[in-house]
Amino acid sequence: SPWKPVLLLLSPPAFSTTCARCAKDRRLRQKRAISERQLTRYFVDQRKVRVVGGQGGEGGQSFYSEPRKVFGGPDGGNGGDGGHVILKADQQMKSLSSVFPFYQGFHGERGGSKNCYGANGAHMYVKVPVGTLVKEDGKVVADLTQHGEEYIAAYGGAGGKGNRFFLSNENRAPKFFTPGEPGQERVLQLELKTTAHAGLVGFPNAGKSSLLRAISRAKPAVAAYPFTTLNPHVGIVHYQDYEQVAVADIPGLIKGAHQNRGLGMAFLKHIERCRFLLYVVDLSVPQPWIQLQDLKYELEAYEKGLSERPCVVIGNKIDLAQSRINLPLLREQVAERVIALSALTGDNLEELLLHLRELYDTYVKTEQSRGQSPVKW
Repeated sequence: SPWKPVLLLLSPPAFSTTCARCAKDRRLRQKRAISERQLTRYFVDQRKVRVVGGQGGEGGQSFYSEPRKVFGGPDGGNGGDGGHVILKADQQMKSLSSVFPFYQGFHGERGGSKNCYGANGAHMYVKVPVGTLVKEDGKVVADLTQHGEEYIAAYGGAGGKGNRFFLSNENRAPKFFTPGEPGQERVLQLELKTTAHAGLVGFPNAGKSSLLRAISRAKPAVAAYPFTTLNPHVGIVHYQDYEQVAVADIPGLIKGAHQNRGLGMAFLKHIERCRFLLYVVDLSVPQPWIQLQDLKYELEAYEKGLSERPCVVIGNKIDLAQSRINLPLLREQVAERVIALSALTGDNLEELLLHLRELYDTYVKTEQSRGQSPVKW
């Protein structure tokens, strides 16, 4: 039989034939866990900033000249104003770590001929987290609590006057002009106060970080030694109707925290912005109701009325035998509602999530009745 050519159609392989090192990994990479010591470099709640407004442009010096108009007169325009330095609250910012220690607005341009004014300098916008407190010499000058709220930290200087401005009957050909004024210079202290809906308040090793891990996707450090949490963490609790409740894990307090003992007042300020409080009590210790009394005393000593906000008492570590014995004793001594749960095993977390939503709905209705918009995440 005569020889016939055969055409082979090679289909492309269903998978990549390159090596694993050269091929791109298309899987979603999980974020690596950041230790509490490493997080200290990322989370910054205090920053000292020096801001300087832009300098105004100097006025122009020129004379109008064109054929058959020898004595056209002065036509130097004014200089442009310097740009401001503006602090703007941004909901995407969660720390002051990205704020630099120095900012300066853009300078205005010099005035031109033919009565042309110089261009104004562009404003310098500095994004800060929502809840940033601006202080100058210890006095509060601004409180940025809403997304998009702005505060002019330093005004730019006014532009100089051109020689056209000094034209008069006595001086028909002025040759002088004024330079632009320097911008305002200030030294401000920025303080971040966490604007979460709920705040977990408790003594060290009460299980606040473990509880936040159980109800949200936050990953605070958990260990058996006290003061494991050195920075506030904010976890988001998601509900089926797409509502989000922010819960802040405040570092552990001790007796005398209002006198700056332990972590002290550096983190008591984060509780000020919480709309309702979640007192976390260790049920395994003797007389756990004393913890609640001490916590309320520290909050009240720091700010009057802080301990009277809507709250719920969370009895943690119900999985231990001693905790089951102390639970009925705690409910007899405490007037508030007590929710017993275990952040380690996940027992009775549903009751906490339902009550947390009730507190959030009450807060939203209260804000709407006052004509204010509630904080959303």
